[in-house]
Amino acid sequence: MTRFLRPVCIIPVGMLVAAATAVAQTRPAAPSGSAPTVEQAIELAAKGRCQEALPVLKKSTAHVPDKDLKYRAAMATTRCAMSLGQAETAVTALFLLNREFPHDPEVLYITTRYYGELASRASQELAATAPSSYQALELEAEAMESQNRWDDAGAVYRKILAQNPNVPGIHFRLGRVLLSKSQSSANTEEAKTEFAEELKVDPSNAAAEFSLGEIARRAGQWSEAVPHFTNASKLDPGFAEAFLALGMSLNSAERYSEAVGSLERYVKMLPADPAGHYQLSIAYARTGRKEDAAREMAIQQQIVEKTPSGSRP
Repeated sequence: MTRFLRPVCIIPVGMLVAAATAVAQTRPAAPSGSAPTVEQAIELAAKGRCQEALPVLKKSTAHVPDKDLKYRAAMATTRCAMSLGQAETAVTALFLLNREFPHDPEVLYITTRYYGELASRASQELAATAPSSYQALELEAEAMESQNRWDDAGAVYRKILAQNPNVPGIHFRLGRVLLSKSQSSANTEEAKTEFAEELKVDPSNAAAEFSLGEIARRAGQWSEAVPHFTNASKLDPGFAEAFLALGMSLNSAERYSEAVGSLERYVKMLPADPAGHYQLSIAYARTGRKEDAAREMAIQQQIVEKTPSGSRP
């Protein structure tokens, strides 16, 4: 029995191509303006195309679940925001990085770098827009302080006070400049006057109270030092040095039972400082608490032994 084969229909290649093209044209095309993914945005940022990358990064970075991707996205956000002058976006990204990756060296580096750059930009804008303002003069004086130009800085602070006698902080800074310049009796007395004037302008200035106490303590004037250190510690409960100085002054005045409280507070705040444990051991010993005194002295010795010889207090 003879089989008859179905004839094969041969389609020219050109017709196949045309048909495939027609089918492709019927499929929905991806929108030409679709937003890139976070990965793509990071790549765009690396190529300097921050105008395209930043909107995606701002919207998506905080919600990225993958830690590595979030890290790279936040880094890209910070760099692009700084390059485009978007300070608020940069700071938000830096907060995220420091919260999510608190001890990362690169995070700490760019935080230092970009905050410094933001400060520089703000100071330049201040100098350009309000060069005669007391704020601009204060920045100028602070820069002089950093260069140890004490006379120049003092002159600028006095100029500010001549124009604005009630600006908080200026008397304090002038007093600090006087002590930095020289600890002579004349400068010390003038500095005391400035710190006292600061407290008239701003009674909440704990640093001015502390400075007055420190001048008195160094002169052995315990009865004068104690009230100033007490006030400083009350004005700023986080001012650890005020509690130590108060305890030291009370010990020196042989008011040991009064010293215990402030020194206990200090060692809780800064447990790695041997000076606090040493002073507390003295207060304990003089109030009959021999075991507590021995414990604090042992802690002090342990800290000193662990401290590199070149950095011991």
